[in-house]
Amino acid sequence: MQGLHLTGDLFECGCNTTVLTDLDTLSTLCRDATLRAGLTIVDEKYHAFPDWQDHPGGITGTVLLAESHLAIHTWPERRGVTLDVYVCNFTEDNSGRAQQLFDELVVAFRPRNQFVNRITRGDLAAGTEGTVTPSAAPAMQRDELIFDWLNAHSGYGFTAKQRLETKQSPHQRVEVYDTYQFGRLFRLDGRLMTSEGDEFFYHECMTHPALLTHRSPQSALVIGGGDGGSSKEIFKHPSVKRIVMAELDPVVIDISKRYLRGVHHGAFDDPRLEVRIGDGFEYVKNTHERFDLIVLDLTDPDTPAFRLYSEEFFRMCQRILNPGGLLTLHLGTPVFEPATVKKNTAKLRRVFRHVHPLALYIPLYGSLWCLGVASDSANPRAMSTETIAARLAQRRIGALKYYNAPLHAALFTLPNFVLELTDGEQPAAPAQIKAIA
Repeated sequence: MQGLHLTGDLFECGCNTTVLTDLDTLSTLCRDATLRAGLTIVDEKYHAFPDWQDHPGGITGTVLLAESHLAIHTWPERRGVTLDVYVCNFTEDNSGRAQQLFDELVVAFRPRNQFVNRITRGDLAAGTEGTVTPSAAPAMQRDELIFDWLNAHSGYGFTAKQRLETKQSPHQRVEVYDTYQFGRLFRLDGRLMTSEGDEFFYHECMTHPALLTHRSPQSALVIGGGDGGSSKEIFKHPSVKRIVMAELDPVVIDISKRYLRGVHHGAFDDPRLEVRIGDGFEYVKNTHERFDLIVLDLTDPDTPAFRLYSEEFFRMCQRILNPGGLLTLHLGTPVFEPATVKKNTAKLRRVFRHVHPLALYIPLYGSLWCLGVASDSANPRAMSTETIAARLAQRRIGALKYYNAPLHAALFTLPNFVLELTDGEQPAAPAQIKAIA
C-alpha cells in the first residue's frame, strides 16, 4: 500500500485530435513519457473503440510498470481524458518519477480544465507493510498543475495546493487556487489572470507611469479589473476622488471580494469606487462622464473582450478623456504573440497622438510583457526622474514593490525587436540630449 496514486480528469483538451483517437500516437506518447520519467515498462495494452454516432472512438490503455501502472482512457467526443498513475514506494521512493510522468501527459493533452487527486498511501517512514494505523491512513491532496498556453506551442504553469472555488458564470469559468509559489491565484476560462504574490508587477506598471504623468488625476475608469488590483493602486494617489469600475461579470467581483483581498487590499470597501456591472463597450459608448485615466484591465483579445481592442473602442475612449488624460492597457507578449502586440499598437497609433509601449517581465505570465500608455497631449516618456520622484513624495506614495522613479524611464526603454514591433523610437542617450539642448 505504500506509494503515490495520481488521478486526473482532463476536460476541453486542446491537443491534436489524433492524440485522442490514433492508437499509435497515444501509445507512443505514453511509452516515451514513461521512459523519460525513469519508470520501467513490463508490458502494455491498448484498445481503440469503433466510431459511434459520427464521433471517432476513444482509446483505453494500460502500461504495466515494474513500479505499478499507468492507465488512460480518451473521450474524443468530449475532448476528455482520464489518467491514473500509481507507483509503489516500498523499496524506494518513486514519487518524483510518477509526478513527472503525470505532469508530462497533462501538458501533452492541453486541458482547459482538470481535476486532479494526489493520494499518498501508507507510511513510508515507518517501513511497515500490511497494517495501516490511523496516523498512516491514506492522505489526499489536491495538487494540480495549472497550465496556461502562451501560444500554440508554448506554455507556462504552476502547481496548486488546493482549488478553492470554481464557478461557471454566464460569461466564463472563474477559478481560484491556493498555490505554493504565489499564494492565491485567479484564473478565467483556463487563463492565468493574477495572483497575490506577483500582482504588483502588473498593477503598479499599469497605473503609476500614467498617473504620475498627470499633474492631478481626479477620476479614473477601469474597464474590467474585477480583481480590484488596478483600483487599489489608483487610490494611492490622494487627488483621486472617483473610480468607476465597469466589470462584465458579477461573479468575478464576488470571488475577488471573498478570496483576493491580498490583491485588492480592501479597494472594494472604498466609497470612491463605483462598480458598474455590464459591458464595458456599452458603458463607454453611452457615458457622458469624462475621466483623467482609463485603464483597460482586460482579458486577451481572443476572449469576450475582443471588441475592447478595436480601433472603434479606442476612439470611444479618446472621446471621454479629459484634456491631459491618459489610457493604459496591456498589449500582449512580444515573445510568444508578437502579431498581437504589433496589431494592438498600430490601432492605438491610428487614434492617439502619443503612444508609448513599455515592457516588463511578469512572473505569472512567464514572459516579457508589453503594456501601453496612450494620450493626445500627455507624454510619460518626457517625465524626468526628478519630476517622478517629486510627485511620488508629494503624493506620499510609498511601499511600492516594483515601480520607482529611476525605473520610470527604464520601463519605456525597449529592446530593438519590441521597438520594431511597436514602430517606436528609442529615447536619446543622455549625451545626445545634452548635445541637442
